[in-house]
Amino acid sequence: MLYLRLIRESFAFARQAIFANKVRTFLSLLGITIGIFSVISVLTVFDSIEMKLRKNIEELGSNVLYIQKWPWAMGDADYAWWEYMKRPETRLQEMEEIQKRSSLAEATGYYVATERNIKSDGITFENAVIIGASHEYDKVNTVNLSRGRFFTLAESQGGRAVAIVGSKIISELLGDVDALGKEIMIFGRKVEIIGLFKQEGDNAFGGSNDRWVVLPVNFARNFIDLESRNIESSILVKGKKNISNEALRDELTGIMRSVRKLKPAVKDNFAINETSIITQGFDQIFGVVAIVGWIIGGFSLLVGGFGIANIMFVSVKERTAQIGIQKSLGARNAFILQQFLFEAVFLSMLGGLFGLLLIYIGTVLVTNFAGMELILSLKNIVLGLSVSAVIGLVSGLFPAWSASRLDPVEAMRSTF
Repeated sequence: MLYLRLIRESFAFARQAIFANKVRTFLSLLGITIGIFSVISVLTVFDSIEMKLRKNIEELGSNVLYIQKWPWAMGDADYAWWEYMKRPETRLQEMEEIQKRSSLAEATGYYVATERNIKSDGITFENAVIIGASHEYDKVNTVNLSRGRFFTLAESQGGRAVAIVGSKIISELLGDVDALGKEIMIFGRKVEIIGLFKQEGDNAFGGSNDRWVVLPVNFARNFIDLESRNIESSILVKGKKNISNEALRDELTGIMRSVRKLKPAVKDNFAINETSIITQGFDQIFGVVAIVGWIIGGFSLLVGGFGIANIMFVSVKERTAQIGIQKSLGARNAFILQQFLFEAVFLSMLGGLFGLLLIYIGTVLVTNFAGMELILSLKNIVLGLSVSAVIGLVSGLFPAWSASRLDPVEAMRSTF
């Protein structure tokens, strides 16, 4: 009950300080507000970007390995691109060999990608991403369909002219009509639409399935030279349950070296990539950005801390006589100390709340009008309030200590 009374009285004093000196309080709390806004807004933006990135990375599959010409790298200064450029692209036959030889793979897929114009009734969609995919592609890569289906084994093996198409292509070529069963022109051939991708928007890596057309690779190979070095192709391998990526990588390395007839002393002429490479790279980037955000916001928080200290010193000066009366009535030094500390924390947290309110308004505006989803997470709200409380505690410590050490007789004389 004593602490509840203390909190209530401290809140009352803080409210009195705010309304009695509105301009002084506003200017003093402005530093805390700007500091919390700077730090938490940076963390909110990058947390939202990170969430989207991780979602896109998860769709790639944490237990899926990508056999490709180019290794993935995040800021690697030793990236020997001139050597990687000479490597051959992965081939459909190599995927088939992996299917035969691998004992650790649950599913294996292959895709080749290029860009082409697509036509329908005289309308042209330029530079659509054309993907020729093997039958198990949907088992090793996320295929989010709004309607329709993936192609069957018979359609895949027979090279049927069927396609799964992105929403942007559908809207520009066919409009609002039901696209399933309709035909579009690709490579000068009519292709039937059997599936529609869910509308995605640009993902974290700059691409989007809204511009994709996925075809059976045995159909696409009639128009794309799968032996060319100028295509983009990958073999995707998903490991069986409880099989580690390291074990799967070792097996795939041996199979690929055998298929490509590489001698023991010769380096691998292929890369085996996994999503952890991307995750680790972005963890480092976001770590640096968070430090920069704290440095930028730290200066405002420092100014805000001095502002809180200034308010508290003025408050102690104005209430010196009251402190003397409290002490003469038996109030202990600890009670006076805690009273002023609570007041400092309340004031600081109020500045932090204003900063968080500004961030929340900003997230709503950006999400609704800029097309970028921002989320002010509970973690960042708690962090903002905690930082505000700590700043109030530190800033109010010396004024509160000086108030608690006042001599009651001398303090009461200040009324005269």
